[in-house]
Amino acid sequence: MITLLTTPADRELVVTRTFDAPVRRVWEAWTRPEHVRAWYGTPGLTMSVCEIDLRPGGAWRWGQRTPDGQEIVFSGTYEELIPAERLVYSEHFEQMPDTAPVRVILSFDTTPTGGTALTSTSFWPTTETRDQALAAGMEAGVREQYDRLAGHLRRM
Repeated sequence: MITLLTTPADRELVVTRTFDAPVRRVWEAWTRPEHVRAWYGTPGLTMSVCEIDLRPGGAWRWGQRTPDGQEIVFSGTYEELIPAERLVYSEHFEQMPDTAPVRVILSFDTTPTGGTALTSTSFWPTTETRDQALAAGMEAGVREQYDRLAGHLRRM
C-alpha cells in the first residue's frame, strides 16, 4: 500500500493510507498503548513512554530514546473522539517547547473491501514549520511508521 503525503493548503498536511484491516482493528492499534508500542517510532530507538488517556480533554504522550539517551517525545490533548471513526487531538514536539502545537484530525473510513482508509489531516501553526518538518525527513518517517503499523495489524 502507498502512503501519500500532500500539502493542499498553506498550513495543511494530509497523509492517506489504506490498510488491509477493519476499522475497529486500526482504531485499537492507534489508541491502545500495548499496540502503539509495537509499531510507533523508528527502528533502533527504544519506546520510552506511551501514555494514552483516551477521552476528550485527556492527554497522550509518546516518546522514544536514542542509543545516546536523547528523548524524542510528542504529546498533546484529545479534543474529540468518535470511536472507530474520528480522533481529533493536538500534537506538540516537546523538544521545541516554544512552538505552537499542530492540530490533527484522524478519519477512519471503511473501504469497499472491508479495509480501512486512514486520513490524517494536520494543521500547522505556520507554513514554515510544516515545511521544516517535511525537509527534516518527516515524509520518510511517516511512511516507515505506517508500514510498521500495517505489519502490526497483520499480527493482531
